[in-house]
Amino acid sequence: MEYIYYLSNASLSLRVVERLLCATQLPVEFITVIHQINGWIVKVKLHESATVRSQQNFLAFLNEIGTPYEPGFRIRMALWGLEMGQSAVDVMRRYQVAVVSHGKPDRVEIEEFREQFVTGLGYCPETLA
Repeated sequence: MEYIYYLSNASLSLRVVERLLCATQLPVEFITVIHQINGWIVKVKLHESATVRSQQNFLAFLNEIGTPYEPGFRIRMALWGLEMGQSAVDVMRRYQVAVVSHGKPDRVEIEEFREQFVTGLGYCPETLA
C-alpha cells in the first residue's frame, strides 16, 4: 500500500516519521520526504503484510494532518527514481527536487535539513516550523 501526502510543515513530517517508528504493526518498506517551497511531500510504502486495520488507522492519521497529493511529472519521476535505487543526489540533480530523506523512517535527516536551511536563510519560513 502506498500513500502520497502533502503536509504544510516540517513538524507534520516529523509526526509521520514518529508514527511509523512507534507503530509496530506498520511494516514500512520505505518513506520518502521531499521539501518544496510551499510544503512537504511524503510518500510511504507499507509492506503487503500490513493488516487492513493498521492501514486504515494510518490512512486516518494521514488525512488528519495532510491532504492526498497527486504528484506532477517531475515529482513522480523523482519518486520512481528513488524507488528504483537511484541515489538521492542523482535524483535531486536530475529532477531539481530537494530529497530530504528516503528509506527507513529517520527524523534526524528532517531535523538536520530544517536546521541547515534555517541557518542559511537566517530566519524560519512557515514550512520549516
